[in-house]
Amino acid sequence: MAKMTIGVLIVGIYSALTFYLGWGLKQWLEAMKWFHFPVLYWLVLYIISFSVIIGRVHKSLRLFSVIGNYWMFIFEYGLLLCVTAQIVLWLTPLNNIRLVGSVAVMVFLILWIVGSYLAYSPVVRQLNITMDKMDSELSSMRVVVASDFHLGVLSNKKHLQRFVNLSNEAKPDVVFLAGDIVDDDPKWFVQEGMADVMKQLTATYGVYGVLGNHEYYGKKIPAFVEEMKKAGVEILRDETILIDNAFIITGQEDITNKERQQLEALKLNEHLPWLVMNHTPDDLTTPAQAGVNLHMSGHTHRGQLWPNQYITARVFELDYGYKKKGQMHTLVSSGFGFWGPPMRIGSRSELWVVDITFQ
Repeated sequence: MAKMTIGVLIVGIYSALTFYLGWGLKQWLEAMKWFHFPVLYWLVLYIISFSVIIGRVHKSLRLFSVIGNYWMFIFEYGLLLCVTAQIVLWLTPLNNIRLVGSVAVMVFLILWIVGSYLAYSPVVRQLNITMDKMDSELSSMRVVVASDFHLGVLSNKKHLQRFVNLSNEAKPDVVFLAGDIVDDDPKWFVQEGMADVMKQLTATYGVYGVLGNHEYYGKKIPAFVEEMKKAGVEILRDETILIDNAFIITGQEDITNKERQQLEALKLNEHLPWLVMNHTPDDLTTPAQAGVNLHMSGHTHRGQLWPNQYITARVFELDYGYKKKGQMHTLVSSGFGFWGPPMRIGSRSELWVVDITFQ
């Protein structure tokens, strides 16, 4: 009963915010003399606002899922600009709805264009670190780290090809895919033939990945792992492997799995560099104390859309970038893809090229 009450409350607040956004847009349309058919206007607005839910009812309603993803961007920035426009109208001498509304719409369109560019034009981040050689025979190693592809309808085969091209240009020794590789369900990965692209990845010691929370949401993990295997990606599920007696790789289950093993139980060798993938950077203290040399995560998207990064920065000890915690090097990527709207503001699609020097 309590859950139902909370659900009704959330839907009520969301519907009220949608009404406020629609009311603000209606004011501007009326000032421009473009507002007609009010019943149709409100009907379409609320259908769009709940399109994320509608799209999950049946696979034939896939278009609504796409619309729902774009709506997330419209909702967030529409509200921000609507509030800003109202403040300008109320607190300044500029009392011209037509002018203020037009400026707000222009800013929104600019954000749409810039956000789309930042999402679909990934960059390569460079990082150089030094770690204890221990008993490894290697003097150096280059790894590529990427996360949060959310491969599906909008983060598509073409976008995956961008990653493969950039990764292969770096000529890595190892490629790490730190979770949320597909957007819930691997069916789009299969239907679009993305395995043919993923197979093009080249790395001296192979390509390894872990599960993220969205693989769990999709509830098709065995199928996902099998598809990744066909694509040349070894998914590590609470597994530790030894590579050429030179270094160790551990892939943890995501924190979504409440039965995942403790990291200490996965430790294999005290005398070789230890590289760990854990999709969600929820706990950096445990791996640092366990002796991990390089810890890699994603999940946060760096908020993806401004000002959400201020929230992720409060939630996680490290929500983006590089940090050295004790003797452990920690890296959190904002992701190569995106979740929801194919836009980024205040973040950018990326992969990391990490050059490791052993001494």
